[in-house]
Amino acid sequence: MSSNAWRWAWWPCVRAHGKMPRKTTGGRNMSTSNALFPGRADTQAGTCHVVACLDRSEHAAGVVSHAFAIAQALEVPVTLLQVLEGQPAKEMRPDPIEWDLRRHEARRTLGKLAAAPEPSTTIAEIKLAEGATAEEICRFTCGQPDCLLVLGTQGENGASQKGIGGTAHNVLERAPGSILLVPIAASVAPAPSYRRILVPVDGSTWAESVIPLAARLAKSAQAELILAHVVPTPELTETRPLEPRDLELQRHVVERNEATARAYLDHVRTYVAAMGLTVRAISMRSEDVRAALAGLIRAEAADLVVLSARGHGGRHHMDVPYGSVAAYLMTHSPVPMLIVRPSVTAVEPMVLANVQNARLPAVGPV
Repeated sequence: MSSNAWRWAWWPCVRAHGKMPRKTTGGRNMSTSNALFPGRADTQAGTCHVVACLDRSEHAAGVVSHAFAIAQALEVPVTLLQVLEGQPAKEMRPDPIEWDLRRHEARRTLGKLAAAPEPSTTIAEIKLAEGATAEEICRFTCGQPDCLLVLGTQGENGASQKGIGGTAHNVLERAPGSILLVPIAASVAPAPSYRRILVPVDGSTWAESVIPLAARLAKSAQAELILAHVVPTPELTETRPLEPRDLELQRHVVERNEATARAYLDHVRTYVAAMGLTVRAISMRSEDVRAALAGLIRAEAADLVVLSARGHGGRHHMDVPYGSVAAYLMTHSPVPMLIVRPSVTAVEPMVLANVQNARLPAVGPV
């Protein structure tokens, strides 16, 4: 693979390119990407902003507060976007007076939300669109690939349900950029405070590429950064009961992977700590990586999760926008989750419009 074969897009709008060096630790190749070594990467500044996608639900204010919190940390502007749904097909033509009233009410509501909380003096820009909600959100963001979407897991029609609502599901499936997903439980606090930021890593350059963003957020909020790695228990084909030598082999593999993970986390922690941040690394073993991370988020009382859309499995499933861990945590994380998606290149095709290939949680209860 040539030196320019891989490109990574990190927030806040930092792009690095080049071949990812590998550091071998304890037998397993665990990457050390250019994200951790700025001197080895060519960087260029870009423009970006935060777009809060709102509806008329009572949780809209909470989504806005998280949008401002992220935007202030990244020192970027905020846009409040609301889509007015079109008239049902059974109605022959829309009532122009009703539409004007709806637009006026939407602008009035967004105007109240546009003023940032103190001490910031930022005022958000207001955007109104008309049509199908998910389609218009994706249309807006496709023209601005450097924007970060902020949206709730449920809209005004599904706030009483669990899991991912239809609009959030469609936006996650089709939007090209990174997304901050805010669960209903996390949208209650009027002024979010990110005291502990958890970053799941698995040794891949995909997962590691979010560390610069997480570090910047932690530095801005004076938060503790928690690096979490879960060592999965390897599966053995069982056509008959496992023999002692099978169990011994499994134990050796787990111990080797745990030693490799600890060495890798120590290396990353040392680098992040040198930036003046409070950082802690956690390595644990589990048969289910996804459930273990969900439990760890609760056990550590994390306020924010920052993770890559894909991890190690990304190299095997290049046509899906999300890995199994990210898809699982979308419906199981009790706190906001910033899902960072790598840049789409010709080398790494990502078929976002293919519903059958998209690994996303089901709509509705879980």
